[in-house]
Amino acid sequence: MTASVASSASEIHACHHCGEPVTEHSPWTLEIDGCRHPLCCPGCEAVARAIVDGGLASYYRFRTALPERPLDRHDATAEQWSLFDDPGLQARFVHDDDAGVHASLSVDGITCAACAWLIEHRLNALEGVTGSAVDLTHHRLRLGWDPQRITLSRLLAELAAIGYPSRPFEPDEAQRRLQRESHQQLRRLIVAALGMMQALMFSLPFYLAGDTGLDADFDRLFHWLALALTTPVVLYAAQPFFLQAWRDLRTRTLGMDVPVSLAIGSAYLASAWAVISGRGEVYFDSVSMFTFFLLFGRHLEARARRRSGAAGNALANLLPMSATRLDDDGEPRILPASELRSGDRVLVKPGHRVPADGVIESGASSLDESTLTGETQPVTRRIGDAVTGGSQNLESPLTLRITRAGSDTRVAGLLDLTDRAFAERPRIALKSARLAHHFVLQVLLIAAVVALAWWFIAPERAFWVTLSVLVVTCPCALALATPTALTAAHGRLQRRGALLTRADALESLAGIDRVIFDKTGTLTTGEIQLIDTRTVEDDDPRRLQAIAAALEAHSEHPIARAFRAHRLPGVTADDVTRQPGAGLEGRIAGTSWRLGRPDFAADQAPAPPDGGPWLLLAEEGRPRAWFALDDRLRDDADATLAALRLAGIEVELLSGDAEPRVRELAERLDIADWRAAMRPEDKLDRLRVHQSRGERVAMVGDGVNDVPVLAGADVAFAMNDATDLARTRADVILLTPRLQRVAETIGLARATQRVIRQNLGWALLYNLLALPLAACGLVPPWLAAIGMSLSSLVVVANALRLARPGSFHHLTAPVSS
Repeated sequence: MTASVASSASEIHACHHCGEPVTEHSPWTLEIDGCRHPLCCPGCEAVARAIVDGGLASYYRFRTALPERPLDRHDATAEQWSLFDDPGLQARFVHDDDAGVHASLSVDGITCAACAWLIEHRLNALEGVTGSAVDLTHHRLRLGWDPQRITLSRLLAELAAIGYPSRPFEPDEAQRRLQRESHQQLRRLIVAALGMMQALMFSLPFYLAGDTGLDADFDRLFHWLALALTTPVVLYAAQPFFLQAWRDLRTRTLGMDVPVSLAIGSAYLASAWAVISGRGEVYFDSVSMFTFFLLFGRHLEARARRRSGAAGNALANLLPMSATRLDDDGEPRILPASELRSGDRVLVKPGHRVPADGVIESGASSLDESTLTGETQPVTRRIGDAVTGGSQNLESPLTLRITRAGSDTRVAGLLDLTDRAFAERPRIALKSARLAHHFVLQVLLIAAVVALAWWFIAPERAFWVTLSVLVVTCPCALALATPTALTAAHGRLQRRGALLTRADALESLAGIDRVIFDKTGTLTTGEIQLIDTRTVEDDDPRRLQAIAAALEAHSEHPIARAFRAHRLPGVTADDVTRQPGAGLEGRIAGTSWRLGRPDFAADQAPAPPDGGPWLLLAEEGRPRAWFALDDRLRDDADATLAALRLAGIEVELLSGDAEPRVRELAERLDIADWRAAMRPEDKLDRLRVHQSRGERVAMVGDGVNDVPVLAGADVAFAMNDATDLARTRADVILLTPRLQRVAETIGLARATQRVIRQNLGWALLYNLLALPLAACGLVPPWLAAIGMSLSSLVVVANALRLARPGSFHHLTAPVSS
């Protein structure tokens, strides 16, 4: 039988100890009776050698099968998960990326950061998984894998095996699930509150009776009543703590629910035994109080997460399910919005949402873009204006030509960037998670030492003193300190129209020393207008304007909008190439044309007519026309720069425009440090100079020419009308045209870091003060429960200040690293 099992293990390349798959040429092996067997990891090797060295090698000789793996226990439901391997089904929610594919999943059973760590740790250990990240705010998992090496059904089954069943993320279903969890959590909280109040009522007479005590009959009656009232608190209200502790122990991790469950369970069982046997102390009031305050703290944290999650789900729900498409004859036809394609014409009636990104072909109306931008005032859109999918039409019917539909829309791109923000855990969150994990281990060790010491000092008090140590040092406040603050800050920023796309963005923003601004489309509105055309020769200005418009039709730069109204039928450009920071080159009717900076457009560039932002149009290197452009300064540019300076942040302007116009803007905004005629590589070099001095630099831009410097900055801001390429390089995307959101975001980032440090400091100080008192037997269990609960509530309440409107709206001094 032994040979048979060994042969089977060799054939399937399974670990001889645990049955997990073994990689080829694994260095870990186990030798039994002269036969060498493969092992999957050093942990299995250590355990297996301990078994063999302890004289228990017969365990391997006489077993009839390898240990059961988690997936083997779910063979009955394997068919359920295999459904998700269907290509047609995956096409709805699985997206390609550089490393393979990725998808967003809704995960059930998540209660705290320890759950997120367990899920990521388990999945990242699987061969073929390229990355996994849990979003605690929305209970979502962003999962990447190589479909050639592992299937989605295997991943879903693995999640179910460790107690976290998952399914493709659907905003409506996710919101309903969060509501169900909220209602269940509230019911548990009510049960705990009622049980605590009643148990406390029957416990008070014992505290007030003093040394004389109560009559024996009343004593026994009150104890039995307290037991009856506390039992549903432990078995129902405290159930999540026990389930999570069991998951932690089963996966060999130490989360905060391990000491919590140990304290609740041991106190309840010891008190119950005291009631039944008639001997010992009874602390049902402490059990119910401990449970209630723990649930109350988590309830407050969950409310903050759901408030932020509602904003995220609202973004996911912006695109309507159906659309009215117009056929070639103009006849309307209602169809699913997912069937729309670029080039389709759609009708958007008043009160309906725009089903995809597009350009207005007929009609004019006011659109509500508040969910996207955070701006409450409607905006007016007319023929030729671009509209974003998810905007709500308020007044008149509009006919749109779809430019981007489905997963290519701006809303879908923002959601994907939001998911990307959780591809990495923030550094400060990782530090606090490690601190909480080590703290749990230390608490358990300290509790064991205290129990041993009191066993020799006063055996009758050993259990209750140890219980007080477990309760008073519960790491709840430590575990809640960082995620609650980050959740509140993310939600506040999203409601204000600032979307973070990198997990560490808040931490980096708190230490910013300098902010560099682009000019066009950043400090100015980007609504550039053509105000003057001067021909070099006696040419038709309208024809030259049409030629420039044909070249600019291939550009996403804000300058292109200034020429949009001057396009003429039949004048089109081919082979158009863009030189970032210089201009455009293309062929029209077989002739080479250039439009841009004079030194780029013409072989021998003449001087501009006068000061100002002039563009030169040249044919085959010969100047043909000058175009004067004008742009409007953003209304809040002055206030934004003033707020940054007040906070001690240096401000700089780098622009590719000509010097006269840049100087004029710099003088108007009192910017002492500015550069004009800067190419993208010049801007990047300037950024590197500041960084080499130890400065942490943020860059605010919007165009393709800003991409290199955005990528090189410590933190990159992309404006609301930024190009797609600029958005992909940004750490913060502004969904509103208000420039002041830059200062607000930095201010909130600094406030968040201060709150996190306050929370961690308070949690550590509390434990350092409470632990010695509890270990000396000076803190009874009921007082320990109150102290622990107040500590957690202080942390949560302090973090929730970040989400309150009107708080932390001013920039303050930078936070020290």
